[in-house]
Amino acid sequence: MTSKNLAMSGDIWPNLDAARDSPTFALLHLASQMLGKLRVAHAAWVNHGWHATLRPSADGLAILPTAAGDGRSFAVSLDLCRHGIALTVSDGTAELLPFAGATVASLHRDLIAMLDRHGLPSRFHSAPNEIADAIPFAQDTASRAYDPDSSARLLGALHRIVPVFERFRAGFLGKASPVHFFWGSFDLAVTRFSGRPAPPHPGGVPGLPDRITREAYSHEVSSAGFWAGGVIAAEPIFYSYAYPEPPGFRDQPVADWNAELGEFVLPYAKVRAATDPEAALTAFLTATYEAAADYAKWDRAALEREPLAP
Repeated sequence: MTSKNLAMSGDIWPNLDAARDSPTFALLHLASQMLGKLRVAHAAWVNHGWHATLRPSADGLAILPTAAGDGRSFAVSLDLCRHGIALTVSDGTAELLPFAGATVASLHRDLIAMLDRHGLPSRFHSAPNEIADAIPFAQDTASRAYDPDSSARLLGALHRIVPVFERFRAGFLGKASPVHFFWGSFDLAVTRFSGRPAPPHPGGVPGLPDRITREAYSHEVSSAGFWAGGVIAAEPIFYSYAYPEPPGFRDQPVADWNAELGEFVLPYAKVRAATDPEAALTAFLTATYEAAADYAKWDRAALEREPLAP
């Protein structure tokens, strides 16, 4: 099956493999950080940083449209169909920076040059977040392998996962995040809130100011997501955690607990191999959320509903 057909296929969950896909995912992770940081620098701050996350799109992952300051707006995306950083402007301008043959430093340089060429905001923070001992983008000249097939597999997986996450989010009346993609850790996530304040988060995330982490976790949450790896080479997993973690939560027999991550985890490969992958993923999301809500004594009757039919 070609990369194009793989991304478009509606009847399979693509195989993801760390040994094969990690070099590509690492490049995409660092490229996504540039896009997210551009949005941080040039958009009004929204609670929990939701304005700066990437959003799944038909062809990849994109920042929200951003005002250029001259009556135009623009958006930048990781285009996993055309395999590059794609720029679209409200005046009809479009341009693509290919991933093939690029280093992080050359992508950084060329992204700024592309934005400058079109008179668009181009200033953003110069070093990655949430990565230990991170190298500033402009200094990362290491050769980077890029495989279009790996990108197509990631896009195909997102096309299967996002609808399940969206249906799960639709069953909650309380405050909930959009289904969005965090470029710091390179994961798709959806978060539910109890509405009650949480104790201050201890912080300590590499390259991330503690004030940002503490705002993100200002209120009690049950959060779930999909992590494909990225700069850290790892087999893709689904995860679910609670903050603050209520006593007894991790001991519930709802899924495998990963003590290092402090989360329940479910391997993507296990979901892919299930007779009904959507049902297997939904069961994981539901069971881990219910454990968090029950042990933290959330007012579930006031916060939940049956998702409306499409």
